[in-house]
Formats: sequence, C-alpha cells, structure tokens
Amino acid sequence: MVLFWHRRDLRTQDNAGLFAALRKHKNVQPIFIFDQNILEDLKPNDQRVLFIHQHIQKLKQTYIQHGSDLLVFYGRPEEVFKTLIDEHTIEAVYTNRDYEPYAKSRDQAVETYLEKKGISFRSLKDHVIFERNEVVKGDGTPYRVYTPYMRQWKNELTPFHLKAYPVEKYLGHLKPSNKSSSLLSLKEMGFEDKQIQAFPSTEVDQKIIENYHHTRDIPSVNGTTRMSVHLRFGTISIRALFQQAKSNEKYYNELIWRDFYQMILDHFPATADRSFKPQYDNIPWENNEKHFKAWCEGKTGYPIVDAGMRELNATGFMHNRVRMIVASFLTKHLMTDWRFGEAYFAEKLLDYEMASNVGGWQWAASSGVDAQPYFRVFNPTSQQEKFDPDFKYIKKWVPEYGTKAYPNPIVEHKSARKHAIETYKSALS
Repeated sequence: MVLFWHRRDLRTQDNAGLFAALRKHKNVQPIFIFDQNILEDLKPNDQRVLFIHQHIQKLKQTYIQHGSDLLVFYGRPEEVFKTLIDEHTIEAVYTNRDYEPYAKSRDQAVETYLEKKGISFRSLKDHVIFERNEVVKGDGTPYRVYTPYMRQWKNELTPFHLKAYPVEKYLGHLKPSNKSSSLLSLKEMGFEDKQIQAFPSTEVDQKIIENYHHTRDIPSVNGTTRMSVHLRFGTISIRALFQQAKSNEKYYNELIWRDFYQMILDHFPATADRSFKPQYDNIPWENNEKHFKAWCEGKTGYPIVDAGMRELNATGFMHNRVRMIVASFLTKHLMTDWRFGEAYFAEKLLDYEMASNVGGWQWAASSGVDAQPYFRVFNPTSQQEKFDPDFKYIKKWVPEYGTKAYPNPIVEHKSARKHAIETYKSALS
C-alpha cells in the first residue's frame, strides 16, 4: 500500500503529489492528520479548524464516490505513522511540500523515520509555481527585491508550469474501500463547530479579477477575490488561479508576491520571528500595553484603523489595503514591535499564512525584504479620505463613529510620525 498524505492541499483536482502517487502506484490510500502539535496551541473556537474540517468532509465524500476513502487521524504525525506502519505494509508515502519552519522540521523527522523502516518519502511541488531555487539571480543567490524577481519569474514561466495535473485519469488506482471510516468530530478534538460567518466560495468571480486594478484598494466594495484562504489550505489550485488571473496583470502580479514571500521564508526561516534586516532588531519598541489593547479592540480613535480591527475580530478577514494601514499604525504610530501584530493576525486571520503575514508585517515595519523605508508612515486620515471617502466601510464596522461614544485618538498623527522617524533613525545610525 502507498499513502498519500494531504496537508495544505485539500482537493483531488490538479494535485501534484496525488497525481504522482496514483500514476506510479496502485492501492493508494489518502490520509489526513489533524496535527496535535499545531492544534494544541489554538483556541476552541478557531474558525480555521472548522474550515479544514468542512473541507475534509467534502474530500472524504469525493474519495468515497470513487470507491475509496480518506483516513483521518488526530495526533502527532510521527506517532500516527508509527501506528500505520505497525498495522499495514507500506511501500511509500507521498505528499506536497510545505515551506514553513515547523513543516520542514516535521517532514524531515517523518522522512528520517520512514527511511529507517525502508519506506520511501517523496514530496512534490504543489503549493507554489516556483520554489526556492527555481527563480534566482545570475549568481545563484535568492532575490531580495520583488520587481526583478517578478520579471525573472515571468521569464522562467512556461505553459507547463500552469498546466493542471490530470488526477482524474488515475483515480482507479485508489485503494478500494467497502466501508468508509467515521470522521473525527470537532468536539472530539476539543474544538467548537459554531461558524461565525459564511466562508468564501471556491468559485472565482472573473469580473472581480478583470476589475481588480480598479477595486482592490476600496474596502467598502466586493473588489477582491477572497481566494487567500483557499490558497492557504489548497482547496483550490494555484495553477488554476494563475490561469484565471491572466486577464488582469495587477492581480497576476499579486499572486507572484505570494511565491516571492514563500521563497524568502524558505531561504531565510529565521525571519519568522527576527527582522530580515538585523539592524532593525535594535529598535527600542515601546510596546505600550494600553495602546496595543486599543489597537486590538479597534478603539484607537482612528476610524479606518478601528474598522479594520473590528472586521478582523468579527469575521477573521481584513481587507488588504486596511491590513497595511493597521500594520503601519501599530509599528510606527504606536511604536509596537511588529511581532505583536503578526502574532495577533496569526491568531485571528482565517487566511493566515506565515510567509505572507510575516512579509507584510515586516514590510510595514520597514524591517523586511523589499520593505517600505522607515520614514514612510501612513497617515490613517488621508488613507481614509482616499480609499473610504464616504465612510461606507467605517460606518459598517464602527457604527458609533461621529458620536460622543467614539474615542478620541490615542496618539496625535504628526507627533507620532515625528517620534517614529527619529526613533528609527537613531536606532539605525
């Protein structure tokens, strides 16, 4: 028997690792592990676990319809594999690569264990178009600036890179199952099954892509595809989305940013919690607890910031333009360490992906790869005037705005901006 291990690829369609396993072997048994190492750090109402569980149910039904089944486990991966090996004769394990630090160490440990048992471990590229060493500078070193990376990315691209893997042709190679196994409930794993709002559809609205360059920065309209959560968990194919994105260069380039940040995290895993530019770890962050609490709760007195934080707290989503505004405000106006904001987003965002989140936060804090200069400080008022001039977005999330119930600004923009620039300059000199 051969195992295919689903992780961030919760689909059968256009799945590189599943295709490779099915094409080469018969009796391929798909599995999924609810990783206790990850889940034990999450809160019981974490919507991402609910999202995964719902898509595991759909994936399981797909396999059942093809006469097979998806075996689902809860535990630590190494221990799950030890049990599987004790109970079955396993020839090989296939999976798709993940580039986050924990995932790499987990996979290395599993591979080492399997090889000791004479079982091959094969991982495939599925989550990105280009991996760490496929788009590099002439001297073989990784790009650290997005624009030249993007140009080279496009130079390297061929039709093959966006071609779908025809998994459907080989589904007959799945291990037959006469009786489907039961699926662990969320409650059995210590999680709630209450859904706070509808999750985004996996169907992409082509009109949104076509108008993306006009609507992407306006938080009050449905101007973005909301595909980030599906890319995060692989419920859609990145290749398929790139094919659809061809109608809008701006959207296409945003998807390339995702590859760029995945590459950076893979090459520089320490940047998960350390500044890409080491000298920026010398900044004397103030980390005022009251200010951070006001930021978290959306009570800073800056309506565009507060609207974004309340949207995040209520839905697990925040518009991308607003993400930049709230991140700049926390790191520059409030002089709070970017790691505090990154951790809060990691807890709240349905589409949380370490590479993009760390990349975005370090961009805002000026400490990251190809980041904005430290003296660039977003003015939240002018950002609101430009992107939410009619207060549509703000009024949706901050209904008390304009009344005595709305708080005064916790800091004054001009003095906070001046203080941030002086502090950065002194720390970096």
